[in-house]
Amino acid sequence: MNFFISIYSQLGLMTWPLSLLSVLTVMIIIERSGFMLLNSRSQARPFIKRLYQLDESELNPLADQLLSQRNTFAQGAGMLLQHRHFKKSLREESVNIWLQHKRASYTSGLRMLSIIGMISPLIGLLGTVLGLIDMFKGLAGNAGAIEPALLADGLGLAMATTAAGLLIALPAIVGAQLFNMWADTKLAKIEHGLNHCNLYLEGVCFEKSQPQTCSRKQDCQLANVSPAEAEGI
Repeated sequence: MNFFISIYSQLGLMTWPLSLLSVLTVMIIIERSGFMLLNSRSQARPFIKRLYQLDESELNPLADQLLSQRNTFAQGAGMLLQHRHFKKSLREESVNIWLQHKRASYTSGLRMLSIIGMISPLIGLLGTVLGLIDMFKGLAGNAGAIEPALLADGLGLAMATTAAGLLIALPAIVGAQLFNMWADTKLAKIEHGLNHCNLYLEGVCFEKSQPQTCSRKQDCQLANVSPAEAEGI
């Protein structure tokens, strides 16, 4: 309680909104950090290597196993395997819709962080203006000489809110940008891995960046398929 009273004496009327914004910023950053740690592992490369060694009869149990996992790539790969008998266009549409849904979970709270980063300096500036108004009112009511200490106290109280707003905005903006960059990179890797799975279902795989045909049970054989054609499959 004494700590809050000390803050209130420094920030004045802006104590409540700035305190609320700081708590929200810390909560969102902690939650996003935990989400990032839980979803940092990628199983795309070892899974794709394993996929070419499987028989057709093993795909259904594998799809059920993957769908039960919490890993994002595993869920997407399981969905592709489960829908392997559908047309490629339908599989791609399903995966795109699913990835959009996952993107919402990967970027959850980041818009709020960006908003906090924008409004917290404005709230701090508002507190500064209100503090200056109160200081000038006090100076106007002072009939005696104006002492430097009186000006220093008033200006210190007014500037504290701007400093607090900037201190809240800095981690909010940086956190929002970093988490957005991580989400874009992670989802791009997941999409790349799922594209390989989709190509596998079409009978095409890539070995050392060269397009090849595969029978899902046998080793890949070099095919006369250009990279441009392989991307359009």
